[in-house]
Amino acid sequence: MSNRTEAFSRLLIASLVAACLVPAVHAQERRAGPPRGAPPVASPEIGSDRQVTLRIVAPKAEEVRLVGDIPGRAKIEKGENGVWEAVVGPLEPGPYRYRFDVDGVAVVDPRNPSTSESNGNAWSLVYVPGADFMDLKSEVPHGAVAEVTYYSRSLERFRRMHVYTPPGYESGTESYPVLYLLHGASDSDDSWSTIGRAGVILDNLIASGKARPMLIVMPAGHTGPFSFGGRARGSADLGARGFADDFVEDILPHVEKTYRVSKERRHRAIAGLSMGGAQTLEIGIPHLERFAYLGVFSSGIFELNRRRGDDSNGEGDRPSWEDLNRDALSNAELKKGLELVWFATGVDDFLLGTSRATVELLKKHGFDVKYEETSGGHTWDNWRKYLRDFAPLLFQEKTEPAK
Repeated sequence: MSNRTEAFSRLLIASLVAACLVPAVHAQERRAGPPRGAPPVASPEIGSDRQVTLRIVAPKAEEVRLVGDIPGRAKIEKGENGVWEAVVGPLEPGPYRYRFDVDGVAVVDPRNPSTSESNGNAWSLVYVPGADFMDLKSEVPHGAVAEVTYYSRSLERFRRMHVYTPPGYESGTESYPVLYLLHGASDSDDSWSTIGRAGVILDNLIASGKARPMLIVMPAGHTGPFSFGGRARGSADLGARGFADDFVEDILPHVEKTYRVSKERRHRAIAGLSMGGAQTLEIGIPHLERFAYLGVFSSGIFELNRRRGDDSNGEGDRPSWEDLNRDALSNAELKKGLELVWFATGVDDFLLGTSRATVELLKKHGFDVKYEETSGGHTWDNWRKYLRDFAPLLFQEKTEPAK
């Protein structure tokens, strides 16, 4: 075969192979891309004026509503191409949960990979930049948030928690102090790191020198169906010890076995919002020898808001939270190692009275309580700020590394 004939044969074969491959490549692209015929949609879009545009393709839907914590009632309209669109804002800087209600069916935003879990629900998440303490910054080293599965022997099932490790943890050898951070009744162990932005807040505090590097452990506070006031102990959704047992017998040992954290009381803190604030007291006071710092956000002893000298809640014949914890409350030696008891509640919060009554009770028993009343109500807008203000107060009593 001549060189010319051989070259022609090779060219012919290459052309045939290419002709076969092109349709396959195009087919793969069609499978990976949007549905055939669907208009291109971007959602969410954040404008420079902090207006947010949300879209969903639902050409056959008769009604679409926007649901979530985005303020105001946004009107969502259907375009001729079957795309429903809502423009909201301008919004205050911060994270917002939302989803669509499509003909009565709850739908997360299909175009938005950012999500946040609450108690039994998933939400799409959009962040509007402009809040310095919780904005992502290129010049700031960032830690990591891990989703951790562990087996709870006290509850006899697998459970989940989220753990924040500060920048440099993976490459270091030193031990760190640890903050156990508890969520509220409507949320989950995912909430503090998504809608709460706990990791980003700590990254910024640590980078600015305002807070010591620390681990934050964010466990799941629910152990079953939620209900307020199941017991006279002042907590919620704890059942027959429930979460308190899980925390003391399983979460705390798992963290101290798995991570490089100090086991000293002075390097251990616990705090929580709403239900998590009640759980903080439920766990922290009976085990005060383990914790040097307690933080209660928008919460307190729930029974103090219900007890009025009568038995209207069926609690008149049950021991009070104060009675059950009297030994710990009156132990002067335990108070010596207690560095901080910190409360904060908004003046519009429905648990304001509970917070005030709890602070009074603790002061009656000789606790030095730091209490702040802020603007606002029972919202994540406040709880993120409380974490920003609380974290710098932790583990500052000594400058040497934890051991």
